[in-house]
Amino acid sequence: MTARAAAQSRTFLTWFWEWAKSILVALVVWFFLRTFLVEAFRIPSGSMENTLLIGDFLFVNKALYGAEVPLIGARLPAVREPRRNDVLVFDSVEDQGLKVVKRLIGMPGDTLSMENGELFRNGERVNEPYALRSDPTRSEGPLQRAKMREWQVPHLVNRDAATYQPDLQDWGPIVVPSGSFFMMGDNRDSSYDGRYWGFLPRANVRGRPLVVYFSYDPSSWRALPFLTAVRWSRLFNSPE
Repeated sequence: MTARAAAQSRTFLTWFWEWAKSILVALVVWFFLRTFLVEAFRIPSGSMENTLLIGDFLFVNKALYGAEVPLIGARLPAVREPRRNDVLVFDSVEDQGLKVVKRLIGMPGDTLSMENGELFRNGERVNEPYALRSDPTRSEGPLQRAKMREWQVPHLVNRDAATYQPDLQDWGPIVVPSGSFFMMGDNRDSSYDGRYWGFLPRANVRGRPLVVYFSYDPSSWRALPFLTAVRWSRLFNSPE
């Protein structure tokens, strides 16, 4: 190999190594941010309308409630614990690997019930300006009502369990157990939430929506709705 060829080879190896280091650093930074700080999330259903819409793309704050350390399962210290009315992103209790977003309605020790679609917490009616009631007379079928009854009866208070028959708009009172939360969608008549599957373990909580970084209307009849049906007014809003 000539001196010129050797010099060119060294130049190429130096360039390649610098390039590889840049890519490696970028991947490490991306992995750190995604694992411990912020993760992207897309809204696939209308269960949180009108707070969150189908076609909303979110950044989720994972550090707020304590991000999970990969492989070992331990959590970093939380900035604060979840509170009533927080919108949470969490791991589904029924479908492993599925992320879900709902509103925290009940904390450990809270007594919850619904009467004709009105939510009561600890004996007082809850003012819910965020709730959407599109079909307040909706009722569930026998199979879903039996599923509701099965998980609710062990937590039922001040009711005769033998005659208890819960429905979507009428259930409880039930008491939220320690280490758990009760979650509901803001679109009360079109949300598969805690009324069906029960309480959410604290360990399933992953984060809180930070900001809507993109939003478009997927039902738009316009061509290329991802580009032409952008909801500009929703960009950079923080869901509450």
